[in-house]
Amino acid sequence: MTLASRSRSVRRTANKPKLVNGAPAPNPVVRALKGIVLLICCAAVAIPFIGVISTSLADQDQITKAGGYVLWPSHPSFDAYAAIFRGGAVTRATLVSIGITLVGSLLSMAVVALLAYSLSRPGSFGHRPLLMLVLITMLFNAGMIPNYLLIKQLGLIDSWWALILPPVVSAFQVIIVRAFFMEVPREIIDAARIDGAGELQILTRIMLPLSKAVLAVVGLFQAVAYWSAFFNALLYINDPDKWPLSLVLRTYVVDNTAIGTDLPGEVVPPQQSLQMAILVVSLVPICLVYPFLQKHFAKGVVVGAVKG
Repeated sequence: MTLASRSRSVRRTANKPKLVNGAPAPNPVVRALKGIVLLICCAAVAIPFIGVISTSLADQDQITKAGGYVLWPSHPSFDAYAAIFRGGAVTRATLVSIGITLVGSLLSMAVVALLAYSLSRPGSFGHRPLLMLVLITMLFNAGMIPNYLLIKQLGLIDSWWALILPPVVSAFQVIIVRAFFMEVPREIIDAARIDGAGELQILTRIMLPLSKAVLAVVGLFQAVAYWSAFFNALLYINDPDKWPLSLVLRTYVVDNTAIGTDLPGEVVPPQQSLQMAILVVSLVPICLVYPFLQKHFAKGVVVGAVKG
């Protein structure tokens, strides 16, 4: 190749548009506009959280000057958090919500896994009728009054089981886990049966280890549902000492009920700071749990090939 042809080849290569994932690189102006839009979206999500946290740390003068919503406290104080955790309704409700969420999530994952596995085996007893019953619940709901009458007839009024048992099975999650179980190669299950494994051993030693990702997703969804649910507590729990944190949060923040009568101590922080502090406390547990389950969302489960 001569020097002239080599230079022409280099120029043609330089003039070719750069490819990103097989597509031409976007124009710098388009990239700048996308960056600005992304920045605006991030700010729209982050600013309310920052405002809630900042208001919970502000004193009465800063809240009054800012019109009730502080973006950056000049003298942050944790008096509101100290006040709500000295005892009273908020501390008690936090413990109630933690217990309900843990028990409900574990029970829900166990029931969903058992039901999904039984529905994923075509030869199981009552396979099609049970599957139709699960699918029907996705389309039709009994309604609030029949549910209340059922809970009352079972004697669960003013019981924490009234908050745990009704949402323990989600038809949508059962269908997701069932679809995952059906993707496991049949040869693996047949090999386990030849080795003498029963259905329970197949479920606990093969299916569940392979389904950590999908069960983590189901567990997180159920945990968020149990933690944030307040309507069932509003219907079935009459004793304020048994209220979960979500119902206390609704009472103090949404209904704008004054806080302070049940908080031990002489000095009561500003009402706005107390309300925002309760809101932060209701958000922290889910924010702490999510990073530990994020890897399961990303990687999923890869079922290995069966060699034969």
